[in-house]
Amino acid sequence: MRVFRGHSRPVPAPVVLAIGNFDGVHLGHAALVGRLAEVAGERQLAPMVLTFEPHPREFFAPQAAPARLSTLREKLELLADSGARQAMICPFNARFAALSADEFVEQVLVRGCQVRHLIVGDDFRFGQGRVGDYAFLQQAGARHGFTVEAMGSVTVDGERVSSSGVRRALAAGNMEHAARLLGRPYIIDGQVSHGQKLGRQLGFATANLRIKHNPLPMTGVFAVEVSGLGAQPLAGVANLGVRPTVGGTRPLLEVHLFDFNRDIYGAHIAVRFVHKLRDEQRFPNFDALKAQIAADAAAARAFFSL
Repeated sequence: MRVFRGHSRPVPAPVVLAIGNFDGVHLGHAALVGRLAEVAGERQLAPMVLTFEPHPREFFAPQAAPARLSTLREKLELLADSGARQAMICPFNARFAALSADEFVEQVLVRGCQVRHLIVGDDFRFGQGRVGDYAFLQQAGARHGFTVEAMGSVTVDGERVSSSGVRRALAAGNMEHAARLLGRPYIIDGQVSHGQKLGRQLGFATANLRIKHNPLPMTGVFAVEVSGLGAQPLAGVANLGVRPTVGGTRPLLEVHLFDFNRDIYGAHIAVRFVHKLRDEQRFPNFDALKAQIAADAAAARAFFSL
């Protein structure tokens, strides 16, 4: 995927464009990008997505912003997997937030993106005061020479698919329902880094990933599958949280892979959360923690029938 930072320099050629926050890249987002790729193929133009960093709600109300489902890297990878070939990332700052709806259209869509066809969600709003909507875009398109279409909601078992719905499922520990809304298990990826080697001392060596999601969309102990270390995913058990028993304060993802003994420091892996085993908790001592880790590993092995 080719990535453009900001809209000050125009993209090299006209595009078909989809706009959104795309947090988590759930089934609704995938349908939007699928339609983007379809129209781009028909018109022989590049399919491009436009997204924002940070999420606008993080800019306007950082203390009340929802937990992120995906980092920027994860989001771009998932969008590329869905069919986007280019992405423009607009820094959402005070200057960008102050753009009027007309300025957004003229500066970002027309000059920056050279848009020829635009696809948005049916609830998309933009511009200072969120005054821009689908009707506004249609009128602007008639003036500037681009067409517009709105994508309706995607539903699963009668539920509208949304990022907030995915967050609720994750917070409730319902990995299976989150996967139905996402179209795949929930994933966190990252580079394996050196830790305190506590897992090794406890008899369960772990691959550690520093977490950029803050706040976390969920915590706890999970049965997981890990890709990036071979042709097939590897089963394991993972703890996602701050590790209160050892005095942790920063979020960390620790993954113990079953029947695996390789040095993988520096590897980039993707961890798929397929089933929640329990909440994260504080234990009175290391012996109690070690016993629970053994029980968690056994429960994850039983889940995978290993």
